Amino acid sequence: MNKIIIFDASTLITFAMNGLFEEFRNLKKIFNGKFIITSQIKREIIDKPLTIKRFELEALRLKQFLDEKILELPSSLNIDEKEILEETNLIMDKSNTLFNEKDKKIHLIDLGEASALALSKILTKQNLENVLAVDERTTRMLCEKPEDLKKIFQKKLHTKIDVKKEDYKFFKGFQFIRSAELVYVIYKKKLTNLKNPLVLDALLYAVKFKGCSISEDEIQEIKKIG
Repeated sequence: MNKIIIFDASTLITFAMNGLFEEFRNLKKIFNGKFIITSQIKREIIDKPLTIKRFELEALRLKQFLDEKILELPSSLNIDEKEILEETNLIMDKSNTLFNEKDKKIHLIDLGEASALALSKILTKQNLENVLAVDERTTRMLCEKPEDLKKIFQKKLHTKIDVKKEDYKFFKGFQFIRSAELVYVIYKKKLTNLKNPLVLDALLYAVKFKGCSISEDEIQEIKKIG
């Protein structure tokens, strides 16, 4: 099986809000694998937005990706929905009880992000190579730097945070990319019709201003590579 990218709503929304639909389509053409969303992510980016006039057009365009099989559901990998739901519930429980402020649980992630993590865990158990496309910082920090996430909450809430450190290991082993890395590939592979020396700069700042958690220093580092 070729590589699989599991898309969280955050990354797809970043692409949609920037109108990068043709670039996304071109990215899939050169990718030797599948772009997957869970049914929970589908509800977030297609089903619910289709009922809201403000987001209807973007939702229709994302639905077109699903209709064209640019985006696919886990059933295309023969993954059972019940298995995803069971793992999602476990992840929701583990993540949203990990940090506590004076016996009050701190909510970290929602159903969509949890379902993406769940699918990744299932695929990894099946030895299927996968990476998570997530722009939202909290989910990535939960898996990559939970201690730093704890410090952020302590600073924000001005109080001591209690942690179930034994659960840190449950969130290890996930691989992440952001829309910033994806637009870098789009630039490098010449998958955009824009021809200008400022294209990479414009793409990186576009995704930053539409939701991708990326610092100024990281943008400059990517531009140096480019």
